Amino acid sequence: MTDEANGMAAAEQEGQAALSFAGAQAKAQVPRRIFGSFVEHLGRCVYGGIYEPGHPKADEDGFRSDVLDLVKQLGVTCVRYPGGNFVSGYKWEDGTGPRELRPVRRDLAWHATETNQMGIDDFYRWSRKAGTEIMLAVNMGTRGMAEALDELEYVNGAPGTALADRRVKNGIPESMGVSMWCIGNEMDGPWQVGHMNAEEYAAAVERTAHAMKLAEPGLELVACGSSSAHMPTFGSWERTVLTKAYANIDFVSCHAYYYERGSASLQDFLAASEDMETFINTVVAAADDARAANQGSKDIALSFDEWGVWNQDVWNGEEDDWKRSKGLHTEPWPQAPHQLEDIYTVADAVVEGSLMITLLSHADRVRSASRAQLVNVIAPIMAEPNGPAWKQTIFYPFAEAAQHVRGSIFVPQVAGPKVATKDYGNVDALKAVASWDGESASGVLLAVNRDVRAAHTVSVDLGSLAAGATVRVKSAQLLHDDDIHATNSAVQPDRVKPQALEAAIGADGKLTFQMPAVSWAAIELGE
Repeated sequence: MTDEANGMAAAEQEGQAALSFAGAQAKAQVPRRIFGSFVEHLGRCVYGGIYEPGHPKADEDGFRSDVLDLVKQLGVTCVRYPGGNFVSGYKWEDGTGPRELRPVRRDLAWHATETNQMGIDDFYRWSRKAGTEIMLAVNMGTRGMAEALDELEYVNGAPGTALADRRVKNGIPESMGVSMWCIGNEMDGPWQVGHMNAEEYAAAVERTAHAMKLAEPGLELVACGSSSAHMPTFGSWERTVLTKAYANIDFVSCHAYYYERGSASLQDFLAASEDMETFINTVVAAADDARAANQGSKDIALSFDEWGVWNQDVWNGEEDDWKRSKGLHTEPWPQAPHQLEDIYTVADAVVEGSLMITLLSHADRVRSASRAQLVNVIAPIMAEPNGPAWKQTIFYPFAEAAQHVRGSIFVPQVAGPKVATKDYGNVDALKAVASWDGESASGVLLAVNRDVRAAHTVSVDLGSLAAGATVRVKSAQLLHDDDIHATNSAVQPDRVKPQALEAAIGADGKLTFQMPAVSWAAIELGE
């Protein structure tokens, strides 16, 4: 038995966790779009979130500067817009031109009134201030190919055509340069306006993608995958759609949300990234089948453009009440109501840290991701009307990864304690991933302890992670609280935040630290 195998076996016997990068090969280069987010016209994400012209910290465009500052701290690289379910009934033209001329409409997705005071013109200006790329979604519910081509011309076209000149007239002389486009949203979902079966959507997305690439061959186009792994056609939907549209599709979307359903399932909730692993593997297999069916050479990448913790039972209950209501809905629909404003706990942050580790561990195929959403609506940033903005617990694991993970991704071997779950069987208590950037001679180890009961001492054989460099611990932080349901608020914005973690590299070259039950850690390494 090798020294490495002896060490791994000892860890299992002693109840300590051993991570080993010995012999590990780089999985992939870190795709910057994996640190994306999502802004939908839903609740107070836009109105009262990124845009609140009457706020004391609003700038000349009505954007909240305090929210912008937090977005920059979060490290978001790319933002998907404007939906989500909202996009399936949206007329993109409504959000262009002078605000006083924009129509007010009903939004069927969230039963709200849309004022269109924010639209693509305004979001482009916001994204430039935020320093983010835009990923645009087009309406395939009530509209289709013709409207998508019109929007593409308006957004990216050179002056001299009718729609590009309309953009210029509206104050944006340059092309917006949007390269990534989602062709619809969750089109398999019966809750979606204009939802379709797999064959219908496959035909629609194939025609639309072909036409869009006739206009701009360099576009990166995203086909709708299944709305969730719980859809009856999960897997077969992807196979049907991607086989038909393979030639002009670059990405397939993945959507997955997780939440705690009572104390009895807490351990399963903490292990939710096991479900994400299965999701990714299933979609990769379907994409590879489509490549084989087309005798193709390109791999279709995954855009995990909706992921995170969201207590969907709350919204589902409200939706059921709406459907059960009698009579006509002739009353005014609310503007920017408080919807989906989940308040996140320490346990939620650990789960999101685990999900981020999973996405990074599959960066060879997951080349884009959008944590849903950005502000107020199931979000890492909360903002009070005419008041403060603050960080939720889930802010920290995302920000650490987005700000510091660079270079190549390495996935360790893990040995040590297991935890028993109902849904996933026995799984590793510890989950981790690391990055190393040769240019800056620096890296980051991200880890979570998913064990609801026990702390674990972690020993890390850095192996070939740093390619022979002499490594030291630059900084180490831990997110943990004895109350795993502790949260942040406007009154206590720093109730939960990372604390310093004791971590050291010993004479044997191994990194050691301790992780309490239900915790997340980030250790920055460098020469």
